[in-house]
Amino acid sequence: MKKNKYIFLLFVTLMSCCLIFNPSTNNIAMAQNSATSMIVIEANSNRVLMSSNENAPRANASTTKIATFLTVLKHCNNFDEEVKVDDRAIGIPGTSIYLKKGEILTVRELLYGMMLVSGNDAATALALHISNSISEFASLMTQEALNCGAKNTTFKNPHGLDEEGHKTTAYDLAQITRECYKYPIFEEVVSTKNTKIPDSTGNGYRYLQNKNKLLWSLEGCNGGKTGFTNDAGRCLVASAKRNKMHLISVVLNCGPMFEETAMHIEDCFSKYHMSTILPPYNFIRTIDITESDTQKVKVYTQKGFIYPLTDEEETRIKTEISLPSSIKAPIKKEQIVGEVKIYLDKHLLFCEKIYTMEDVNSNKVIDNFKRIISKW
Repeated sequence: MKKNKYIFLLFVTLMSCCLIFNPSTNNIAMAQNSATSMIVIEANSNRVLMSSNENAPRANASTTKIATFLTVLKHCNNFDEEVKVDDRAIGIPGTSIYLKKGEILTVRELLYGMMLVSGNDAATALALHISNSISEFASLMTQEALNCGAKNTTFKNPHGLDEEGHKTTAYDLAQITRECYKYPIFEEVVSTKNTKIPDSTGNGYRYLQNKNKLLWSLEGCNGGKTGFTNDAGRCLVASAKRNKMHLISVVLNCGPMFEETAMHIEDCFSKYHMSTILPPYNFIRTIDITESDTQKVKVYTQKGFIYPLTDEEETRIKTEISLPSSIKAPIKKEQIVGEVKIYLDKHLLFCEKIYTMEDVNSNKVIDNFKRIISKW
């Protein structure tokens, strides 16, 4: 009996060791916690839903090309414009679409080559089409990043190959990506699974397949960008839309980048929903009027407010309306008479002015006289 007990204990110990070292079990733990930096934001509201070390600057590999795309968006008016490939774009190390000297492609075709298969030469050709040098274009990239709220970012090149001082943060990269999604061509390109562009002979094609595996496996996925270098590790920016919610996820230096990103996005979609807290053009109430034959005036807000909330957070939303008990005529239509503030606990989420819906004349003789003279 005693011997059987020892055998049973030995069996339990061995099984415990198998669970500890089992690759699939370990991958689950890694998928939850392996990213050095990460963030998930809801793009419409810019609310941070999940984050870890999101403001730590670090290398970000080919996710840099999102910033390159943004800079092209801001400095190129015609995406069908032809680009003669600069000699300096030939033979760039790393992933490539194998551009040839003197080859001509459009800006749009180079964007596909840069984003789907991560062509470093395509990124360089675009940079040299916009600017006279890589350093000049990198300065533009850094400025465009700063313009959309990326305060801890410095770019040194358009492709993301490791270079001293080339760094961003998960938060900044989410802001850059959020800005890009305001332009339909960005989503058009990064959500494309497969396409083709002309090859160097002009008679055939380069066939491109998107490296972002989540386009095939994650519901609502509408693009992003992969990246890898020795300094940066595996990096991924991914986007997905469901039920009016638009999530952008960033993981930097993350081994199971696809698995972890999918887990983060699914977690946020399950916990949050878009809540209409204030409808647009919302009637508030009426206010008493003094010194007028009209007794009341209707007031309203113009802008609406939609925000991602959990069910529990929705119970903690407070709306504070500031309005006078009465106002004196004359009153102009859309005259500001108050404001509405929306709080989550003590945190101010939104503030909007309250306006009158109509003109109201005064019944004072002098005001009536002024009104007649102005019309006359």
